[in-house]
Amino acid sequence: MSHAYKTLIGALVGACLLIAAPTQAIAKTHIAVGIGDQSPAMFSSSAWKALHLKKTRYFLPWNSIHDKGQLASADAFVKAARHAHVKVLMHVGTDNYASKKAKLPSVSAYKKDVKALVRRYKRLGVKEWGVWNEANHASQPTYRSPKRAAQYFTAMRSVCSHCTIVALDVLDQKGVATYIRKWYAAVPKSSRKYVKIVGIHNYSDVNRKRSSGTKTIINAVHKADRVDTDFWLTETGALVSFGRSFPCSESRAKSRMTYMFTLAKKYRKDITRLYSYNWQGTDCTNRFDAGLVHPDGTTRPSYDAFKKGAASFTR
Repeated sequence: MSHAYKTLIGALVGACLLIAAPTQAIAKTHIAVGIGDQSPAMFSSSAWKALHLKKTRYFLPWNSIHDKGQLASADAFVKAARHAHVKVLMHVGTDNYASKKAKLPSVSAYKKDVKALVRRYKRLGVKEWGVWNEANHASQPTYRSPKRAAQYFTAMRSVCSHCTIVALDVLDQKGVATYIRKWYAAVPKSSRKYVKIVGIHNYSDVNRKRSSGTKTIINAVHKADRVDTDFWLTETGALVSFGRSFPCSESRAKSRMTYMFTLAKKYRKDITRLYSYNWQGTDCTNRFDAGLVHPDGTTRPSYDAFKKGAASFTR
């Protein structure tokens, strides 16, 4: 083989490798990634802009249509997201987070107030809604009433017929499978086909580096409803601090953030969206802190882990 021929073959092989390399580099896990927060300041952060995200999540009290302060905050967030070309998942929840203290709204009250919220934010482009945030947790009045949570789903469908709806949203805690079973039993059979998305909060799995809670929820939904269901990790993330269970540690949070993406990939056949919570940290001055940035806006190690992990996921 002549030297010139060898050179030509080498060049062709090199060209083929160059063509193949980008194909491998852009291979994505088809789970759309976003970040949930309550402050519109997130959208103006250079660190946030560097992530190129297109989805966010915001939660507000079910009856906030009567609270000018709550509405002003939600308006500011939605408008900032819209300006940044980011889609908002608006998630309804309690108006009192004190454990086991919130009153359970009647179906008619829920329907009336949520209808007003849907109308208000539809004008601002919000088309994705969650029926009730973390329905099985004791901070929510629905925690002892999966039947009422199911009735809220029916009510939301009636006032938000063209919306994308997270029908049920649960935390990966003890008893979640029973809650799911009872919730599905309370949904009229004629409405089962409209239960297309179930939300998962899997803090326990992510921060204890396990998968049992996520698996339990997915299996319980499949058992209760044979129709294909998409799962959204509507709230997940790495805890910098949370009470005595997770004392303040940014290095641990970085490790858990990496695991968050590993866990999502494990269930990529079921999970189609992921919202990490949240953006703004408190430097461990509050009981709960899962922020990706410090109060002054400087990034934490978990931000770096998030950016690296999200790079192989869709938007």
